[in-house]
Amino acid sequence: MNRRNRGRPLNGFLVIDKPVGMSSNHVVQKVKRLLDAQKVGHTGSLDPLATGVLPLCLGEATKFSQYLLDSDKHYWTKIQLGVTTATGDADGEVLVTAPTSHLTADEIKAVVGEFLGELKQIPSMYSAIKHQGQPLYKLARAGVEVERKPRDITIYSNKLLAIDGDFLELEFKCSKGTYIRTIAEDIGQRLGCGAHVVALRRLGAGPFCETDLISFETLETACTSMTGEHYLRPISSAVGNWPEVRLNEALAWYLRQGQPVMVPHAPTTGWVRLELTQDSSPAAFIGVGEILDDGRVAPRRLVTGG
Repeated sequence: MNRRNRGRPLNGFLVIDKPVGMSSNHVVQKVKRLLDAQKVGHTGSLDPLATGVLPLCLGEATKFSQYLLDSDKHYWTKIQLGVTTATGDADGEVLVTAPTSHLTADEIKAVVGEFLGELKQIPSMYSAIKHQGQPLYKLARAGVEVERKPRDITIYSNKLLAIDGDFLELEFKCSKGTYIRTIAEDIGQRLGCGAHVVALRRLGAGPFCETDLISFETLETACTSMTGEHYLRPISSAVGNWPEVRLNEALAWYLRQGQPVMVPHAPTTGWVRLELTQDSSPAAFIGVGEILDDGRVAPRRLVTGG
Protein backbone atom coordinates (compact mmCIF):
# COMPACT_ATOMS: atom_id res chain seq x y z
CA MET A 1 0.00 0.00 0.00
CA ASN A 2 1.20 3.52 -0.76
CA ARG A 3 2.21 5.10 2.57
CA ARG A 4 0.64 8.40 1.55
CA ASN A 5 -2.78 6.73 1.28
CA ARG A 6 -2.81 5.07 4.69
CA GLY A 7 -5.73 5.90 6.91
CA ARG A 8 -9.39 6.63 6.33
CA PRO A 9 -10.53 9.01 3.57
CA LEU A 10 -12.32 11.48 5.86
CA ASN A 11 -13.50 14.82 4.47
CA GLY A 12 -14.50 18.00 6.30
CA PHE A 13 -13.36 20.54 8.88
CA LEU A 14 -12.59 19.93 12.54
CA VAL A 15 -12.40 23.01 14.78
CA ILE A 16 -9.97 22.12 17.54
CA ASP A 17 -9.51 24.10 20.76
CA LYS A 18 -5.73 24.28 20.56
CA PRO A 19 -4.09 23.80 23.96
CA VAL A 20 -1.31 26.10 25.17
CA GLY A 21 2.22 24.85 24.52
CA MET A 22 1.35 22.73 21.47
CA SER A 23 2.37 23.71 17.94
CA SER A 24 -0.20 23.71 15.15
CA ASN A 25 1.71 20.95 13.36
CA HIS A 26 1.64 18.85 16.54
CA VAL A 27 -2.14 19.31 16.64
CA VAL A 28 -2.39 18.14 13.02
CA GLN A 29 -0.37 15.00 13.70
CA LYS A 30 -2.33 14.18 16.84
CA VAL A 31 -5.70 14.54 15.09
CA LYS A 32 -4.47 12.49 12.14
CA ARG A 33 -3.47 9.72 14.52
CA LEU A 34 -6.66 9.86 16.61
CA LEU A 35 -8.98 9.75 13.59
CA ASP A 36 -6.71 7.51 11.50
CA ALA A 37 -7.21 10.03 8.69
CA GLN A 38 -5.41 9.98 5.35
CA LYS A 39 -4.92 13.71 5.02
CA VAL A 40 -5.06 16.49 7.62
CA GLY A 41 -3.80 20.09 7.45
CA HIS A 42 -4.31 23.34 9.32
CA THR A 43 -5.63 26.62 7.95
CA GLY A 44 -3.12 29.02 9.44
CA SER A 45 -0.85 28.26 12.36
CA LEU A 46 -1.18 29.49 15.94
CA ASP A 47 1.88 30.07 18.14
CA PRO A 48 2.49 27.43 20.85
CA LEU A 49 1.59 30.11 23.42
CA ALA A 50 -1.84 30.62 21.82
CA THR A 51 -5.03 28.68 22.42
CA GLY A 52 -8.43 28.55 20.78
CA VAL A 53 -9.94 28.23 17.32
CA LEU A 54 -7.73 26.15 15.03
CA PRO A 55 -9.71 24.83 12.04
CA LEU A 56 -8.22 21.67 10.55
CA CYS A 57 -9.06 20.47 7.06
CA LEU A 58 -9.37 16.78 6.24
CA GLY A 59 -9.30 15.19 2.79
CA GLU A 60 -11.21 17.16 0.16
CA ALA A 61 -11.55 20.08 2.57
CA THR A 62 -7.85 20.89 2.02
CA LYS A 63 -8.88 22.32 -1.38
CA PHE A 64 -10.77 25.05 0.46
CA SER A 65 -8.25 25.83 3.20
CA GLN A 66 -7.07 28.98 1.41
CA TYR A 67 -10.44 30.64 2.00
CA LEU A 68 -9.91 30.25 5.75
CA LEU A 69 -6.29 31.39 5.50
CA ASP A 70 -7.59 34.57 3.84
CA SER A 71 -10.42 35.07 6.32
CA ASP A 72 -10.74 37.59 9.14
CA LYS A 73 -9.71 36.63 12.68
CA HIS A 74 -10.87 37.43 16.22
CA TYR A 75 -8.46 37.43 19.20
CA TRP A 76 -8.39 38.00 22.95
CA THR A 77 -4.99 38.79 24.42
CA LYS A 78 -3.29 39.81 27.65
CA ILE A 79 -0.15 41.88 27.36
CA GLN A 80 2.33 43.03 30.00
CA LEU A 81 3.69 46.56 29.88
CA GLY A 82 7.23 47.34 30.97
CA VAL A 83 8.85 44.11 29.76
CA THR A 84 10.32 43.61 26.28
CA THR A 85 11.19 40.07 25.16
CA ALA A 86 13.14 38.75 22.18
CA THR A 87 10.07 37.10 20.65
CA GLY A 88 7.37 39.57 21.63
CA ASP A 89 5.71 36.98 23.86
CA ALA A 90 6.25 35.22 27.18
CA ASP A 91 8.29 32.42 25.57
CA GLY A 92 11.14 34.79 24.71
CA GLU A 93 14.15 35.97 26.68
CA VAL A 94 13.59 39.21 28.60
CA LEU A 95 15.65 41.94 26.94
CA VAL A 96 14.63 45.15 28.71
CA THR A 97 12.45 46.20 31.62
CA ALA A 98 11.12 49.70 32.20
CA PRO A 99 8.97 51.48 34.78
CA THR A 100 5.25 51.90 34.12
CA SER A 101 4.00 53.61 37.28
CA HIS A 102 3.91 56.99 35.52
CA LEU A 103 1.42 55.79 32.89
CA THR A 104 -2.20 56.83 33.32
CA ALA A 105 -5.27 54.93 32.17
CA ASP A 106 -6.09 57.75 29.76
CA GLU A 107 -2.61 57.53 28.17
CA ILE A 108 -2.96 53.79 27.75
CA LYS A 109 -6.46 54.08 26.27
CA ALA A 110 -5.30 56.75 23.83
CA VAL A 111 -2.39 54.63 22.52
CA VAL A 112 -4.45 51.44 22.29
CA GLY A 113 -7.10 53.39 20.37
CA GLU A 114 -4.55 54.22 17.66
CA PHE A 115 -4.60 50.58 16.54
CA LEU A 116 -7.80 50.69 14.53
CA GLY A 117 -8.57 50.75 10.82
CA GLU A 118 -6.11 50.26 7.96
CA LEU A 119 -2.53 50.04 9.21
CA LYS A 120 0.97 49.06 8.12
CA GLN A 121 2.61 46.34 10.19
CA ILE A 122 6.16 44.98 10.08
CA PRO A 123 5.98 41.25 10.90
CA SER A 124 8.01 39.88 13.78
CA MET A 125 11.23 37.99 13.07
CA TYR A 126 9.59 35.19 15.04
CA SER A 127 6.73 34.79 12.56
CA ALA A 128 6.24 31.89 10.15
CA ILE A 129 6.61 34.13 7.08
CA LYS A 130 9.26 32.73 4.77
CA HIS A 131 12.40 34.48 3.50
CA GLN A 132 14.13 32.67 0.63
CA GLY A 133 12.37 29.46 1.64
CA GLN A 134 13.18 29.68 5.35
CA PRO A 135 10.65 30.64 8.05
CA LEU A 136 11.69 33.87 9.74
CA TYR A 137 11.58 32.27 13.19
CA LYS A 138 14.27 29.77 12.18
CA LEU A 139 16.51 32.59 10.99
CA ALA A 140 15.82 34.51 14.20
CA ARG A 141 16.79 31.53 16.35
CA ALA A 142 20.03 31.33 14.38
CA GLY A 143 20.75 34.96 15.20
CA VAL A 144 19.96 36.22 11.69
CA GLU A 145 17.73 39.26 11.16
CA VAL A 146 16.45 40.23 7.71
CA GLU A 147 14.56 43.25 6.47
CA ARG A 148 10.79 42.80 6.44
CA LYS A 149 8.50 44.92 4.32
CA PRO A 150 5.47 46.51 6.01
CA ARG A 151 2.22 44.69 5.31
CA ASP A 152 -1.27 46.10 4.97
CA ILE A 153 -3.62 44.96 7.75
CA THR A 154 -7.01 46.10 8.98
CA ILE A 155 -8.19 46.22 12.59
CA TYR A 156 -11.98 46.20 12.39
CA SER A 157 -12.59 46.52 16.12
CA ASN A 158 -10.36 47.07 19.12
CA LYS A 159 -11.55 46.78 22.73
CA LEU A 160 -9.53 47.52 25.86
CA LEU A 161 -11.26 45.17 28.27
CA ALA A 162 -9.23 45.73 31.42
CA ILE A 163 -6.21 47.48 32.94
CA ASP A 164 -4.78 45.62 35.93
CA GLY A 165 -1.47 47.13 36.99
CA ASP A 166 1.01 46.38 34.21
CA PHE A 167 -1.40 44.02 32.45
CA LEU A 168 -3.87 44.90 29.71
CA GLU A 169 -6.63 42.69 28.32
CA LEU A 170 -7.62 43.46 24.75
CA GLU A 171 -9.85 42.05 22.03
CA PHE A 172 -9.23 42.50 18.31
CA LYS A 173 -11.17 41.66 15.16
CA CYS A 174 -8.72 41.92 12.30
CA SER A 175 -7.76 40.91 8.80
CA LYS A 176 -5.58 37.96 7.86
CA GLY A 177 -1.87 38.35 8.49
CA THR A 178 -2.26 40.49 11.61
CA TYR A 179 0.31 39.68 14.30
CA ILE A 180 -0.99 40.40 17.80
CA ARG A 181 2.49 40.15 19.30
CA THR A 182 3.59 42.95 16.96
CA ILE A 183 0.64 45.08 18.09
CA ALA A 184 1.69 44.44 21.70
CA GLU A 185 5.27 45.47 20.94
CA ASP A 186 4.10 48.59 19.10
CA ILE A 187 1.81 49.59 21.99
CA GLY A 188 4.73 49.22 24.38
CA GLN A 189 7.00 51.23 22.13
CA ARG A 190 4.52 54.10 21.83
CA LEU A 191 4.06 54.14 25.59
CA GLY A 192 7.84 54.19 25.98
CA CYS A 193 8.01 51.16 28.25
CA GLY A 194 7.95 48.08 26.00
CA ALA A 195 5.43 45.24 26.16
CA HIS A 196 4.89 41.60 25.25
CA VAL A 197 2.05 39.07 24.96
CA VAL A 198 1.56 36.82 27.98
CA ALA A 199 -1.61 35.08 26.76
CA LEU A 200 -3.39 34.81 23.43
CA ARG A 201 -6.63 33.10 22.45
CA ARG A 202 -8.17 32.99 19.00
CA LEU A 203 -11.92 33.42 19.36
CA GLY A 204 -12.78 33.15 15.69
CA ALA A 205 -11.40 32.35 12.24
CA GLY A 206 -13.66 33.08 9.28
CA PRO A 207 -17.03 31.38 9.87
CA PHE A 208 -15.79 29.38 12.89
CA CYS A 209 -15.99 30.59 16.50
CA GLU A 210 -15.74 29.26 20.05
CA THR A 211 -19.13 27.53 19.89
CA ASP A 212 -17.67 25.25 17.18
CA LEU A 213 -14.71 24.14 19.30
CA ILE A 214 -13.89 20.52 20.14
CA SER A 215 -11.36 19.81 22.87
CA PHE A 216 -8.83 17.00 22.59
CA GLU A 217 -10.41 15.36 25.63
CA THR A 218 -13.80 15.24 23.86
CA LEU A 219 -12.25 13.99 20.63
CA GLU A 220 -10.21 11.30 22.38
CA THR A 221 -13.28 10.03 24.21
CA ALA A 222 -15.26 9.92 20.94
CA CYS A 223 -12.47 8.10 19.14
CA THR A 224 -12.47 5.28 21.69
CA SER A 225 -16.01 4.50 20.54
CA MET A 226 -15.16 5.13 16.86
CA THR A 227 -17.39 8.21 16.62
CA GLY A 228 -14.72 10.92 16.35
CA GLU A 229 -15.64 11.71 12.75
CA HIS A 230 -19.09 12.84 13.92
CA TYR A 231 -17.46 16.13 14.95
CA LEU A 232 -16.42 16.91 11.37
CA ARG A 233 -18.07 19.97 9.89
CA PRO A 234 -19.11 19.76 6.19
CA ILE A 235 -16.69 21.12 3.60
CA SER A 236 -19.25 23.78 2.69
CA SER A 237 -18.99 25.28 6.20
CA ALA A 238 -15.79 27.09 5.14
CA VAL A 239 -17.83 29.21 2.72
CA GLY A 240 -21.24 28.93 4.34
CA ASN A 241 -21.75 32.71 4.35
CA TRP A 242 -21.06 33.08 0.61
CA PRO A 243 -23.92 33.67 -1.86
CA GLU A 244 -25.40 30.42 -3.15
CA VAL A 245 -25.84 29.41 -6.78
CA ARG A 246 -28.02 26.37 -7.40
CA LEU A 247 -27.34 24.21 -10.44
CA ASN A 248 -29.19 21.43 -12.17
CA GLU A 249 -27.31 18.32 -13.30
CA ALA A 250 -26.71 19.63 -16.82
CA LEU A 251 -25.11 22.89 -15.67
CA ALA A 252 -23.08 21.05 -13.03
CA TRP A 253 -21.74 18.71 -15.73
CA TYR A 254 -20.38 21.63 -17.76
CA LEU A 255 -18.80 23.17 -14.66
CA ARG A 256 -17.05 19.90 -13.90
CA GLN A 257 -15.52 20.06 -17.37
CA GLY A 258 -14.09 23.45 -16.45
CA GLN A 259 -16.59 25.45 -18.51
CA PRO A 260 -18.30 28.62 -17.23
CA VAL A 261 -22.11 28.52 -17.37
CA MET A 262 -24.92 31.05 -17.33
CA VAL A 263 -27.22 30.54 -14.34
CA PRO A 264 -30.52 32.44 -14.04
CA HIS A 265 -30.77 34.77 -11.03
CA ALA A 266 -27.11 34.28 -10.04
CA PRO A 267 -25.24 37.16 -8.35
CA THR A 268 -23.60 39.60 -10.75
CA THR A 269 -20.16 39.75 -9.10
CA GLY A 270 -17.92 37.98 -6.61
CA TRP A 271 -17.39 34.45 -5.38
CA VAL A 272 -20.23 31.99 -4.87
CA ARG A 273 -20.98 28.64 -3.27
CA LEU A 274 -22.09 26.02 -5.81
CA GLU A 275 -24.94 23.66 -4.89
CA LEU A 276 -26.35 20.83 -7.00
CA THR A 277 -30.09 20.28 -6.82
CA GLN A 278 -31.53 16.88 -7.72
CA ASP A 279 -35.28 16.33 -7.56
CA SER A 280 -36.41 16.35 -3.90
CA SER A 281 -32.94 15.58 -2.47
CA PRO A 282 -31.22 18.22 -0.33
CA ALA A 283 -28.87 20.48 -2.27
CA ALA A 284 -25.31 19.08 -2.40
CA PHE A 285 -22.20 21.27 -2.16
CA ILE A 286 -19.95 20.75 -5.19
CA GLY A 287 -17.46 23.61 -4.84
CA VAL A 288 -16.96 27.33 -5.31
CA GLY A 289 -17.05 29.57 -8.35
CA GLU A 290 -16.57 33.16 -9.44
CA ILE A 291 -18.84 35.42 -11.46
CA LEU A 292 -17.15 36.56 -14.69
CA ASP A 293 -17.57 39.98 -16.28
CA ASP A 294 -20.13 38.56 -18.72
CA GLY A 295 -22.26 37.14 -15.88
CA ARG A 296 -21.30 33.49 -16.29
CA VAL A 297 -20.31 31.35 -13.31
CA ALA A 298 -16.79 29.95 -13.63
CA PRO A 299 -15.62 26.96 -11.53
CA ARG A 300 -12.70 27.65 -9.20
CA ARG A 301 -12.54 24.75 -6.74
CA LEU A 302 -14.68 21.63 -7.05
CA VAL A 303 -15.14 18.66 -4.76
CA THR A 304 -13.90 15.48 -6.39
CA GLY A 305 -16.84 13.20 -7.07
CA GLY A 306 -19.22 15.84 -5.64
